[in-house]
Amino acid sequence: MILNVIRFRSLGKRRRLLLGWSIAILIGGVAIAYLGVFLKPRLDPGRLSADGTVEGLTSVLDRTVTTGPAPFSFEDVREKSGIDFQHFPATRNSLLPEDMGSGLAWGDYDNDGDPDLYLVNFSGSILAAHADEQTGRPALYRNDGQGQFEDVSATAGVDQTSYGLAACWGDYDNDADLDLYVTNYGPNILYRNNGDGTFTEVTEQSGVGDDRFSAGCIWGDYDNDGHIDLYVSNYVAFTYRDTDATQRSRQYAAETPYTLNPSSYPPVGNRLYRNNGDGTFSDVAQAAGVANAQGRSLGASWFDFDNDGWIDLYVANDVSANGVFRNRGDGTFDDIGASSLAADYRGAMGLAVGDYDHDGDQDLFVTHWIAQENAFYENMTADRMLDAAGNARLFFMDSAELLGLGQASLRMVGWATGLADFDNDGQLDLWVVNGHTLERKQDHRLLQPQTMQLFQQRPGEGFFETGQLAGPGFSKPVVGRGGAQADFDGDGRMDIAVMVHGGQPLLLRNTTPTTSHWLAVRLRQSDGNTQALGSRVVVRTGDLVQTAQLGADGSYLSQAHSDLHFGLGEATRIDELTIRWPDGSVEKHVDLATDRLLRFDHQPAY
Repeated sequence: MILNVIRFRSLGKRRRLLLGWSIAILIGGVAIAYLGVFLKPRLDPGRLSADGTVEGLTSVLDRTVTTGPAPFSFEDVREKSGIDFQHFPATRNSLLPEDMGSGLAWGDYDNDGDPDLYLVNFSGSILAAHADEQTGRPALYRNDGQGQFEDVSATAGVDQTSYGLAACWGDYDNDADLDLYVTNYGPNILYRNNGDGTFTEVTEQSGVGDDRFSAGCIWGDYDNDGHIDLYVSNYVAFTYRDTDATQRSRQYAAETPYTLNPSSYPPVGNRLYRNNGDGTFSDVAQAAGVANAQGRSLGASWFDFDNDGWIDLYVANDVSANGVFRNRGDGTFDDIGASSLAADYRGAMGLAVGDYDHDGDQDLFVTHWIAQENAFYENMTADRMLDAAGNARLFFMDSAELLGLGQASLRMVGWATGLADFDNDGQLDLWVVNGHTLERKQDHRLLQPQTMQLFQQRPGEGFFETGQLAGPGFSKPVVGRGGAQADFDGDGRMDIAVMVHGGQPLLLRNTTPTTSHWLAVRLRQSDGNTQALGSRVVVRTGDLVQTAQLGADGSYLSQAHSDLHFGLGEATRIDELTIRWPDGSVEKHVDLATDRLLRFDHQPAY
């Protein structure tokens, strides 16, 4: 009730920080006193029970909405849209690489204006004894713009079998069409787009074929030279031994095999492939200071922490401290993990970036393993807090509990995620894909499913979980992993695709009834960094100011579509739209129409 009365957004971040902790302490004190006096024999505060439910103190923070009008609605249209895909069609063997993914990636590879969908696959068991089960192929589905998808994998030449984890689209050769990078347990793959609907595999000559256990990948021009670079997150040095398969440990009333515990294996360093501009890359991760060798990395996001025009890097690490790296602008990075307050040692998987509080800087949501709570790191840059030397201090504040996103995740294992305005009211909402890493008691060949979560943001109050009202796609438990958002049908409402481990993916079409207005922004450059990664767009409608950065992606093993989407509420005109291009140029437009896609082209000064 207290959180509903106080309007946090009307206060400065520093006041909210102090007020928030005061409220949390007050609520906690009252709840503990109540539980201690009246309920002590029945509840163990904050305890996670054997069935995965949360008991005790944490229940007072629950913000789940299960009755009343549905804020959002989604329809799974995979089957009727023509997508027929089976992930990992093999017998599961309780091995870490098999259970981690895969993901998917939205990208307009044929430049027809509609986002196409690439689905990564894990070809089969990594054990030689199961070689006959290597039948899982990835798939590229071409969007016809009319709600239908066509499997063009074979003709396009991107159906090579592998132990696939992630995929990311990027125009590394600046020829105005998207190329494709795929990470694997084993050698990674780079496909160059030929511009005619086909691709050529160019991994070896490009120098990006890392043969370790890679997870997420993300493109970004960290040195602002007009040639996009590639960051690859590597996980652990997994080695299978027959003797390991017999070892098990107890975790939350369940037995976990040694071969599924990431702590059983040492971490390996990540790759920063600097684009040389001639079709080749050089690994400069060590020299740049972002190898993150002690992190078991699953993903990363390029986003400009402090709006200085240089994209910074956040790395999500499992059972190790996250990496927070500030771009110095000279090709190197400062490790600011400790001072940033955003390098928690938890089991981080998925990332979502967006300016949820409309203060002009990008905030960060991180999904975690069970009982660790997801994190929502508010970016404090806007408050311009100074250090002892008078310099602006860059740090984040974890507001997950205050915003209603902490307790709601305690019994979940979170993976893919994203911030998007699903009802176009001008406020970013949040979706989270969940799925256990614990096996089913009755059949150890299967993993325990969980429901997805869908949070509606209510200004000044935080986020409310409404997934149970949004349709079967959210209410039916699945073993979710990758996922990403896109308005694939061009109706101005953001949709979601989700990879289901060992099953069929979900294609969740947003059918939320709304009269609110919207705008989609597509940015292109004519020469160098053709997709304009790193650009910042500010849209003002009355008192509402929204900021988004192109390429600030994350999710889990997945990539969202590059068009920027803004919900505008009741506004029928856009007062001002400002673009800050990667080369520092600023472009402004006023009095623009809504409910449409606007494309802006730029000639960069590289």
